[in-house]
Amino acid sequence: MRSCYNRRPMHIRSLSLRQFRTYNRLELDLPAAPILLLGANAQGKTSLLEAMAFLALGSSPLATADQHVIHWNAAEAAMPFAHIRAEVVRKDRTETLEIALERKRISNGSWRMQKSIRIDQRTVRRADLAGHLNIVLFLPEDLALVHGAPSGRRRYLDNLLSQVYPTYIDVYTAYQNAVSRRNALLRHLREHGGDPLQLEPLEERIVRSGVTVSLYRKRVLHELTVQIDRLHRDMTGGKAWLQLQYEPSFDPIRPPAIGAQLDTPPEVLPEEPVDVEALYEAYRRALAQRRHIEIQRGMTLVGPHRDEVRFISNERDVGTFGSRGQQRTVVLALHLAELRWLEAITGESPVLLLDEVLAELDRARRSYFLELLNGVEQTILATTDAEMFPESFRDRVTTYQVTEGIITPA
Repeated sequence: MRSCYNRRPMHIRSLSLRQFRTYNRLELDLPAAPILLLGANAQGKTSLLEAMAFLALGSSPLATADQHVIHWNAAEAAMPFAHIRAEVVRKDRTETLEIALERKRISNGSWRMQKSIRIDQRTVRRADLAGHLNIVLFLPEDLALVHGAPSGRRRYLDNLLSQVYPTYIDVYTAYQNAVSRRNALLRHLREHGGDPLQLEPLEERIVRSGVTVSLYRKRVLHELTVQIDRLHRDMTGGKAWLQLQYEPSFDPIRPPAIGAQLDTPPEVLPEEPVDVEALYEAYRRALAQRRHIEIQRGMTLVGPHRDEVRFISNERDVGTFGSRGQQRTVVLALHLAELRWLEAITGESPVLLLDEVLAELDRARRSYFLELLNGVEQTILATTDAEMFPESFRDRVTTYQVTEGIITPA
C-alpha cells in the first residue's frame, strides 16, 4: 500500500437524484465548503448522505438490497427504477459518476434488479469506482462498530478498502462466490452423500482469495492503528491508548501482546514479512479439519467471513467493557483515522459525511472534533438541531433546510 502526502481536496459539485428514497427528483449544487443539512427526523437528510456514499461504494451502506433504496412510488410501478448522479471535482479533473437501478423481467418470468454504473458516460464495473469518490461516513448507528456483531466490523473494512483498491473488490467477490459454491456442495454432501474430496478444488480457490482478503484487512488495520492511537489519546487527554486488533480465523500467527500499563502504551511496530505459503497451508489445514462438521452444518465455518476485529484500550476490549461514551469516542477516532489514511493513500482529501455527529459528545470533544474539520475541503453534516454547533461554526457554513425531500437554502 503506497502513501502519498501531497494532499489535494476532493468535493461533490452537484448531485442529482431520481426516485431515491424520499426524493422523487432532486437537483442540488454544492459548494466546496462545510454544509449543514437541517431538518426534523425522516425528512431526507440521511438519504442524501446515503446517495453520496452509494456513488463511492457502489452499494448502500444502509440497505441490505439495492431495491430498498427505490422510492415507494416507483417501487409500486411496473418497472421501478432509481438514478443517482454527481459531478466530482478531483485534484486534476472533474468526473461524472452515475448509478442506475432498474427492476427488469428475466426469461423465466421473474424480476431482478439490474445495476449499471458509469463514469463520464462510460459503463464500468463496481470495482472501477475505487478512488473516483472517497468518503468518510459517520452514522449514529456506527456505535455498533464497537459493540455490535463482527459482521459490521468486517463490512466497514470491506467498504473502506473498496474505495481505494479495485483488486480488493475483485478478490473479495471471488472469495464470496467460492464460499457460496462450497456451501451448496456441503449441503449436497449432507443430503445425498458423496466423496468429501470433491470440496478440494473449491477450497483451493477459497484459500488463495481468502488469504489475500485477510492480508489486505490486516494491513489497513495496522496503518489505521498508527493514526487512531494518537487521535484517541488526544481526545482522552492522554489517559487512554487504543489499538485495533485483527483476529483471522485461520492465521496461526497471534497478534503481539498488548501493553500492560497505562503509562506505557504499546508501540505500533512495522509489520513483519508475511510467509504467504504458510498462511495458505494453515488455511487448507483448517478447512480439511472442519469438513465433517461443516458438512453437517451445510456451511463454511472458517475464513475471512468469520474473522473478528477488536478495539483494545488499556488492556480492555472496549466493545465488551467500555461505556457508551468510551465507545462513541472510539468511533470518532476511527473515522478521523480513516480520513487521514485515505488522504495519505490517495493524495486527495475525502468528502466527510456526518449524521448527528455531535450527539452525546461533551463540549470539549465537540470543540476538538469541529477544530479538526477545518482541514477538510467538503464536510456535509446532517442535524435536527443547529444549536449544537457554536455560532462561529454556523456563521461559516452553508445551511440547507430539508423538509419531506425538498431542499431549500436556510
